Amino acid sequence: MTIIEPTLSEGQPEAHAPGRRPAAANGNWLPTWDLIATKHLEIRKRRGLIITIAVMIVAPTVLIYGVRLLFHVVDPHSYGLAGNPGIFNQLCNLMAEFGFIAAAALGAAVGTTDLTDGMFRHLVITGRSRLALYLARIPAGLVITVPLVALAFSMNCLVMSYESPPPPTSVALYGLFVPTNLDQAGLQMWLLDHPQQAASNLPGPAGPGAAPALIRSEIDKTISSLYSTYKVDELSGSNPSDNEMAKIGLWLELEVGIGFLVGLGLGSLTGQRTTTTIVLIGLEIIVTPILARVQIPYFINGQRLVVGVAMDQLRPAGLASGTAPGGPGQLLFGGRGALGIPAMPTWAMISVIVGWIVGWSVLGAWRMMTRDA
Repeated sequence: MTIIEPTLSEGQPEAHAPGRRPAAANGNWLPTWDLIATKHLEIRKRRGLIITIAVMIVAPTVLIYGVRLLFHVVDPHSYGLAGNPGIFNQLCNLMAEFGFIAAAALGAAVGTTDLTDGMFRHLVITGRSRLALYLARIPAGLVITVPLVALAFSMNCLVMSYESPPPPTSVALYGLFVPTNLDQAGLQMWLLDHPQQAASNLPGPAGPGAAPALIRSEIDKTISSLYSTYKVDELSGSNPSDNEMAKIGLWLELEVGIGFLVGLGLGSLTGQRTTTTIVLIGLEIIVTPILARVQIPYFINGQRLVVGVAMDQLRPAGLASGTAPGGPGQLLFGGRGALGIPAMPTWAMISVIVGWIVGWSVLGAWRMMTRDA
């Protein structure tokens, strides 16, 4: 009697070894963990690019605070504590500017290296989904930029929290020292209790020696704008709260994330790393400041379609106060500053930000899926 043992192809399906993940189908559009890790390793091997990005994001905070701490240790009587709200806002603005540019440069490199290195053809003939190849680049790049921004911002917050003077007890409103932590009704009541001081310092037709009725009328008419100025001055002179620091940190991460995704999508679309980087640098330091500050007749809605304008409107109050005209946000490239154009509705602002993220990602993925190998 002859016994024929079944072959592997005819018998039970192959059992996977314990603790080993089954291999995913090559045509799956979702990137596997191994694919993401491989792409991340390829990015990290470009040490020159990684060092440049790390320097652009982290170095300003380290250098500025390092010098201020050193001066304070050497001569504490001449140099105050290293941290203060003005420096905090300046460094956050630098982080946003340099972070966007660095992330855009990284995205452009990640979106074009396979083409420039001649590896795109080899990736395609493996049978992997081109969409999966594109999507794997997103977490592989963000895992580099996000921790760098978190590191730099954490250092900024630590110095701000432990090396800054105590918060002031008054706000200099047009040279008039007003107590802090007042609401609009409280500010109005305080000004009405000090009519002559208000008339001597606040802008308006009521001057020194004006009748009390005229002073009261002027305060009642301008209290909204006065309170807005009061809050800006109060925020710019006081340390941000923990809640406000968290908002600023998330805003910075979103700014850098948008820079990377736009750079990745545009780089994949054009196939040109240098061109993509130059275009996005120009967008960040030339186009966006102009469109955010100058209202162009009959083009207001076009200006609002720029993601930098929408991000300016989303800027947290604790950071926006530092970018008002003449404020500490004027450190680099004039600063984008507070919006100089009418703000758009919240739904429109969110739509612009989401549209840039999704739109450039779709364009980049489409170009990768249709590009000739």
